[in-house]
Amino acid sequence: MFMFCLLCRLTIIVSQIFISLCEKNMNNLVLSLAPKFTKLQTLILRQGNTQLEDNAIETIANFCHDLQDLDLSRSFKLSDCSLYALAHGYPNLTKFNISGCTSFSDEALVYVTNFCQKLKILNLCGCVKAATDRALQAIGRNCNMLQTLNLGWCENVGDLGVMSLAYGCPDLRCLDLCGCVRITDNSVIALANECLHLKSLDLYYCRNITDRALYSLAHSRVKNKPSMWQSMKGRYDEEGLRSLNISQCTALTPSAVQALCDTFPALHTCSGRHSLVMSGCLNLTSVHCACAVRMNTIPHTAH
Repeated sequence: MFMFCLLCRLTIIVSQIFISLCEKNMNNLVLSLAPKFTKLQTLILRQGNTQLEDNAIETIANFCHDLQDLDLSRSFKLSDCSLYALAHGYPNLTKFNISGCTSFSDEALVYVTNFCQKLKILNLCGCVKAATDRALQAIGRNCNMLQTLNLGWCENVGDLGVMSLAYGCPDLRCLDLCGCVRITDNSVIALANECLHLKSLDLYYCRNITDRALYSLAHSRVKNKPSMWQSMKGRYDEEGLRSLNISQCTALTPSAVQALCDTFPALHTCSGRHSLVMSGCLNLTSVHCACAVRMNTIPHTAH
């Protein structure tokens, strides 16, 4: 079954079935279709113009209990009622995106974590009211399978929340803390010590981060190498940071960043492979990855 609209689209994925719907009537269409797709596993409800209301989410929660992937990003009309409904309706939820949903509160998000404990990917970017230390404490307490978390521009996040997250979610792989201006070295140190599988860390504009945090990341790899080598059965080199953004972290010095770069060979500063991003840090121009150094030392062949 396919319905098309030239203006804008809502995409609902049901196994191998794709349905496109007019965003103009999104709420009513979701209300009518939800009871027909009780085996729905993935539901993408991204919106250009806000249409979704709480009754649509409540209807989905009543009928679609197999839902694993839900995207409600930019749903400005939704209130905490939607989160309370999905907490009971989606016990198997593993991927949840509410980025840009500025109306949700941390109380409702805490409630969700009590029921949706299988979450692996959570996007809270821009959820200023929902993403607080209190909410992160609940995530750390209830969602220990979490692997990816986006907290970009959540200015109410501080060390207490990030440290609780680190202690409660040891399998964390990707963490975006860009614009979380309240966090300090203590957050990064906790992540370095507890989240040994961390591959991607975004600290853009976290200006309270100093060399102490970066040295802790480097030291954690050295400290945990023997035990991880055994547990990974020779795959240790696949572990460790592969992406790091320290742009606008102006308190950092070249020696600390170079030490980290030397410790994690997957961090690159060379052209085309920028996995170590340092824009806005003019004092770090002397930092280079190993392959960048090799390229600069290779003698030019005379023609």
